[in-house]
Amino acid sequence: MVQNCNGVPVTQGGQYCSNIFDLPQYRNVTEFFTSQSILPIGAGYGIVLGFGLFFTVFTSFLVWLDVKVAGFVINSEHFNTAGRNLKKGFIASVVISAWTWAATLLQSSNVAYEYGVSGPFWYAAGATLQIFLFSVLAVELKRKAPACHSFLEIIRVRWGRHAHHVFLGFAFCTNIIVTSMLLLGGSAVIAALTGMNIDLASFLIPLGIIVFTLHGGLKATFLADYIHTCIIYIVLCIFAYMIYATYPLLGSPSKVYDNLVEVSKALPISGNKDGSILTMLSRGGLIFGVINIIGNFGTVFVDQSYWLSAIAAKPNESWKGYLLAGICWFSIPFTLSTSLGLGCLALDLPVTSAEAGSGLVPPAVAYQMMGKGGAVLMTIMLFLAVTSAGSRELVAVSTLCSYDIYRTYINPGATGKQIIRVSRIVIIVFGLTMGVFGIVLHHIGLNLNWVYLFMGIIIGAAVFPVAFVLTWRNVPAWGAIGGAISSVLLAVMTWLSVAKALYGKVSVDTLGENYPMLSGNLVSICISGIICSIAAFISPQHFDWQKFQEIEVVEKDEEVSRMQTDPKLQESLRRARVWTYSLAFGFTILIIILWPVLAIPAGVFSKGYFTFWVILSIIWGTAAAVTIVFLPLWESRNVLLTILTLGKYRSTDKQTSLSVTFSEEHDMKGMHEQSKSEDEKHSELVLDGVLEESKQYHADRL
Repeated sequence: MVQNCNGVPVTQGGQYCSNIFDLPQYRNVTEFFTSQSILPIGAGYGIVLGFGLFFTVFTSFLVWLDVKVAGFVINSEHFNTAGRNLKKGFIASVVISAWTWAATLLQSSNVAYEYGVSGPFWYAAGATLQIFLFSVLAVELKRKAPACHSFLEIIRVRWGRHAHHVFLGFAFCTNIIVTSMLLLGGSAVIAALTGMNIDLASFLIPLGIIVFTLHGGLKATFLADYIHTCIIYIVLCIFAYMIYATYPLLGSPSKVYDNLVEVSKALPISGNKDGSILTMLSRGGLIFGVINIIGNFGTVFVDQSYWLSAIAAKPNESWKGYLLAGICWFSIPFTLSTSLGLGCLALDLPVTSAEAGSGLVPPAVAYQMMGKGGAVLMTIMLFLAVTSAGSRELVAVSTLCSYDIYRTYINPGATGKQIIRVSRIVIIVFGLTMGVFGIVLHHIGLNLNWVYLFMGIIIGAAVFPVAFVLTWRNVPAWGAIGGAISSVLLAVMTWLSVAKALYGKVSVDTLGENYPMLSGNLVSICISGIICSIAAFISPQHFDWQKFQEIEVVEKDEEVSRMQTDPKLQESLRRARVWTYSLAFGFTILIIILWPVLAIPAGVFSKGYFTFWVILSIIWGTAAAVTIVFLPLWESRNVLLTILTLGKYRSTDKQTSLSVTFSEEHDMKGMHEQSKSEDEKHSELVLDGVLEESKQYHADRL
């Protein structure tokens, strides 16, 4: 029932405490997380330090086995690229791991708590299409710049030193914002559940990440990513099945639906059709979806960690891995927040707006359902997400510093050993200082929700220039530089102006409102795209893609030589390009346009429609979990047998490293001049090139 806490009416200053379902432990309770922590402080230290130590030892041991038994060689190329020959299942798992931030687990449930069923969908859809579209850049990278170590190397060759400086700044901003959000969300939850000091948590979380990343580089990071992703999917399935199948207070889609109907009547959501939680017709949900789409373009396209996965993949596996990752990753925010976010509403837990904004909805529901066991599971799940994505950011920053600063401007003749040394120094320095970013944001008074909405204003301006560097030969340097810089300046001005115009003042609270954030994000991404397009028509560059071959490896890399000299592989990549464009844009249209449009006629969901919605989310989550857990193992079955038998088992295929199976050896002599693809002679816009290639391909078939 609805009641006023302590008998004081809200109109007279009392706090509103609904407790619609009269749960006795929440009578007269105004907040879920009180000063008394759920878990003992020792549990916080145990998880942060214990799990950090465990994964350090475990992943280091796996890398050692890979070197001693399977013959993996750790040189500068392998340290920063993992050998460039990972297969699609493994690539999918590490992309999912990199994209599963603290925000994925926490903010997704917050938007469900705030906007209802539209929140989980818009979070998942708005952050999945970037992975689909990045698959286009992944295949273009393999075709045009197979020897690159970072996307900044491509920008330097394409647009010169000044552009390199500008976009290096955007790249570092992206890494700082991402690591800040990781630690801001992770430390807030660990502090709330265990009573651990939030500043100390921000410093201790990165320690374990530093050690295993130092030892094995990108390969160790990828191994940890796979293990973390498996555990996250298992915990996700546990929570989903509990909410909708086994938990006594809910336990079925029907019961959750009935409770949500009651909550909607008592606490209607402003901007939703009929104030209902059970509708996709949500103004706030749609605004969040737009902001989410723009912001996440920046944190994928401008984040070196996602380029690392494309660089590390086998040539014909990169685009497959990204498409598979997008399909599977969608289930993490969609299934998790449809379970925990809606579960929090269905139970009417006393989670305050401040607690929700800090990402505390999931741990509140986990504790409500499973007691301290649920709190431990949630803490472990979150810790793994933070360490996994954090390790990728460490390698990303070390790659930028070692190749784009040290090798480019300080020591152009750097040896492989020198590059590894610089990479490890950067990993230590950035790892020790990354906690500072989260602490600064916390003490300023910014929570996870605020930073998540804000990020697109700063880094969205670089999205179109970065996307065009491999896909549109006519965009000149001045268009890319001018578009990026002018867009971010205009975006900040718009953001501040809208806040002042609508709310009468500029403050942290008014700047965090939907409309200022929406305006700033739109200006940031759109203006740069417009300026780049105008510049391409006024002063086309007519860039020769073959110039990307100027990028050189530091030490011998067989996969790079194969991509540069094998005409059969290059023809295969040309055909894969057509498939990639078709599938990437097709999936994007499906989830961003067709799905929401088809949900509109449902209005406020009926019980049957809601049941279908829930079952779809659970099936999607379960199928994704099975795929991500078992596909990499199946692809790596031969090398795993080699390691388990200490080298006694040898496949007929040549093996070199975990999750990697070499393709048949090719005779590479005398083939270098046979490698030019027809489309590179005349491609202008991306779609024009795809259409031309498609025509050529079918003509060849005939």
